[in-house]
Amino acid sequence: MTSENTIKRSDILNTKVIADDNAKVLGVVSQLWVDIDRREVVALGLRDNLIAFASVPRYMYLSSISKIGDVILVENEDAIEDIDVEIYSNLVNCEVITETGQPLGRVRGFTFNAQTGKIYSLIIASLGLPQIPDQVISTYELPIEEVVSSGPNRLIVFEGAEERINRLSVGVLERLGIGKAPWEKEEDEYYTPTAVRPENQLGSGVPLQAPKAQPLKTTQPAVQEAWDEDEYEYETVQPRIEQQPLRRQQYEPNRYDRDLEEEENWSEASGSDRYTPAPPPRYPEPQPFEPKPYTAPKDLDDDLDGDAWGEDEEPQPLNIPKKIKQPEYEEEGGY
Repeated sequence: MTSENTIKRSDILNTKVIADDNAKVLGVVSQLWVDIDRREVVALGLRDNLIAFASVPRYMYLSSISKIGDVILVENEDAIEDIDVEIYSNLVNCEVITETGQPLGRVRGFTFNAQTGKIYSLIIASLGLPQIPDQVISTYELPIEEVVSSGPNRLIVFEGAEERINRLSVGVLERLGIGKAPWEKEEDEYYTPTAVRPENQLGSGVPLQAPKAQPLKTTQPAVQEAWDEDEYEYETVQPRIEQQPLRRQQYEPNRYDRDLEEEENWSEASGSDRYTPAPPPRYPEPQPFEPKPYTAPKDLDDDLDGDAWGEDEEPQPLNIPKKIKQPEYEEEGGY
């Protein structure tokens, strides 16, 4: 660990937190939460042990720490509190750009005061992954005073801040002369187009043959001018829509018309001798209705007085047709 009270983020991670009153291990530091507006470390996140990645996170304020060494000492277990860390940021993997949009890299760590929590500088690199060692990737230190404003996962610094950056380590690629700092790369190197297979490529969007423009047919309504005798001026009358004549049903001449037409064509009769159609028939005038005289119905009780099975009347003989005997079939000889 560094001298005095300035330490790095990577030095305090995975450090045990122990209660001073009963020597109980409260957890291991897994994350540091920063208030970007005040540029200070506010709280620490804890987990049960180094391999307990799925444990329930616990939090404590930086002001609860009484001493930092190989371990972190706090007074008692009351240092663990419920803290809303959603309003804070861990600054890891935040993009750093200048006011003109020049990329400088991503944050992979920072240095701060262990007592007050004030951040002194940012440690940036082309990749914001703290797990990559410093010997593999080049790292740089940027003073926190260069930060102008902050946003979601982004820090904006003054223009020309790349000239005031201190190099901390040289990566393998730069040692071989292959890699460069992010601000030293040309603009063309930031965009690497991916190759697309020919069958998946889209067309240029230009049609093979431009469609021919067809003139629009417009009909202008006829305008009539009316003469006003009083003012002696021409007035424009509103256009009148000409109505199409209705189609009449084809007329079929009847028998009388055909006879009349033939008579006009072939005969030399005068107008008085020509055929004249018969006048319409005259129907007789309706006669007033005269009701028929009322006749009483026949009394049916008279027929009920007699005996239905009596022998008053002689039975009439039935007309039964006589049965005629058919002659039998006689065979003819000579066969």
